[in-house]
Amino acid sequence: MFPKNIRLLIVFLALAVFAGTAWAQGGAGAKKGSTSSDTAKTKKADLVDINSATKDQLTALPGIGDAYSQKIIDGRPYNTKRDLVTRKIIPQATYDQVKDKIIAHHTTASSDKKKGATTPK
Repeated sequence: MFPKNIRLLIVFLALAVFAGTAWAQGGAGAKKGSTSSDTAKTKKADLVDINSATKDQLTALPGIGDAYSQKIIDGRPYNTKRDLVTRKIIPQATYDQVKDKIIAHHTTASSDKKKGATTPK
């Protein structure tokens, strides 16, 4: 009976060491040198800004062809990416395909003043 308890203890310790090592490395499937903030930065950099994207960049989005990309350009500026649907630029089904790939950056006069922009007198 004693050897069986020792075997159980050894298995338990091995699992504890393995779990501790995996946790310290950020999970068993994590890539070396990769963090969640790196992933977030990469994803944010890959987003297409509907207020400044070229026709080619818009056309590269799923479900967006030449006609929709031109409608998006003609409808600028957008306050939010949801404006594409509320202003009937694209249908809801198309928006559902691209909503995670787009962003709507916009600048306002007050934010330009905060950045030090001056108006000529």
